[in-house]
Amino acid sequence: MNAADINNVVANGRHCVGIPHTPYTSNPVPAVLSRAKKVPECPVLGNRNWLIHLHYARKELGVCKILIQEDLEKSKGMSEYANYVMGLILRHEGKIQESLEYFQTCHSLNPKSVDNMKQVARSLFLLGRHRLAMEAYLEAERVPQKPDWEIYHNLGMCLMHLNELEKAKGYISKAIQLSSQECSYIALAKICLLHNDIQGALHVYTIASEQYPDSAEIATCLGLLYIRANLFQQAFEKLGSALAHDPTFTKALLAAGSMMQNHQEFDVALSKYKLASHHKPESAVLWSNIGLCFFQKKKYVAAISSLKRANYLAPTDWKILYNLGLVHLATQQYASAFHFLSTSINLQPNSGNSFMLLALTLKHLGDQDNANQAFQQASKLSPTNASIPLNFSIFLHSMGAREKAIIQLKRFTDLAQSQKGQSQEMVDTANSLSAVLSEDDNATRDIPRTENTDSEEHPEDINGRGEKESGERDSQDTTQETNTQIEMAADEV
Repeated sequence: MNAADINNVVANGRHCVGIPHTPYTSNPVPAVLSRAKKVPECPVLGNRNWLIHLHYARKELGVCKILIQEDLEKSKGMSEYANYVMGLILRHEGKIQESLEYFQTCHSLNPKSVDNMKQVARSLFLLGRHRLAMEAYLEAERVPQKPDWEIYHNLGMCLMHLNELEKAKGYISKAIQLSSQECSYIALAKICLLHNDIQGALHVYTIASEQYPDSAEIATCLGLLYIRANLFQQAFEKLGSALAHDPTFTKALLAAGSMMQNHQEFDVALSKYKLASHHKPESAVLWSNIGLCFFQKKKYVAAISSLKRANYLAPTDWKILYNLGLVHLATQQYASAFHFLSTSINLQPNSGNSFMLLALTLKHLGDQDNANQAFQQASKLSPTNASIPLNFSIFLHSMGAREKAIIQLKRFTDLAQSQKGQSQEMVDTANSLSAVLSEDDNATRDIPRTENTDSEEHPEDINGRGEKESGERDSQDTTQETNTQIEMAADEV
């Protein structure tokens, strides 16, 4: 290599074509000077966010948590995305308080992020701190940005839990104007029901069904509302539509089964409940209704087994305890019936039917004084229930209080004439009791008799038939109460 070639060489080792060496050209840099000091490496925040997101999207939460911990150690807790994803994972695991702490860290790192504010508010809402959650959502709303329907929807939910229904209705209506979301329609209909505005709720669900014709949730909620409004044909159509779109939708199966149960089609109801039990075996309402179906089919062992399973799943549900007391009373297990009915009354002291069954139980246990007081309390709590004065009259006649028995029988007569659809057995029992009481005194009015086309049986023992009638009547009332529980569960969800 000659001197000209040497002059055409630069520091990187390549030849410079067409650039001759002149006095103005830089000379090659000495090797010693080229070894400059390296800049100290600083940890790059978020360089593994893609990997954390990948494992989180795959729901590989264990691996994701390990990566997040490593990332937080390297960044000394300054990685916003790692804190954010850890908060989501902890919320999914049910650790709401810990997730709130991570979201608050995200908010301190980036106080202008609306997503961080929304997640803080969501955790506060799940903790039941609705006032603080509302303040957090209001803070997110004040950030200059495009209006967010989710903020207004959640503000409405917070206000609904704070019982400020008018303001809640306004915010949720605004959320629907911004984006017609299914959950917003359901929340608005629930607010209408809290105002006892059934027609308004029907209107909201009708609009929602037009927006979401394939939604099994909307169709089921509308069907349950039709049941509450006694529009059974429309309810059956909507529930059928919901099951057509999703044959395994548990709420629709429970509602359809309860309709069949109310129409005395117990086998069809049990088939619906059987299908629902495969997808939601932990439902206490489901097993309670299954137990009532078996009870009305006179399969008492299966009824008690199903109801005890329901009681295991929901030990503080007074309706399940009431049903257990009813079944044990029908099977003449009076001590067990007293236990379940007493617990039911302690949980719900405003049920007249519970006091009536407790009075019948106390009568069989020989406690006549407390039975009399229980009947009086039942009459105060449910003055329009015709079965209470009838059973009270039978009880008073057995105690020899003839004049008081006549008064209670007159009460039943007035209720039977003002209310349609009374059981034929109740009317027959009342006629027999009236005949016994009027042997020595014609003080009682004749009770209108109806032809019994279903059965030719007549009461041989007035007391026995009266109590049996009360049991059968109460089983129907209990079915209606349990169905109401299904409707409430569907609305809340």
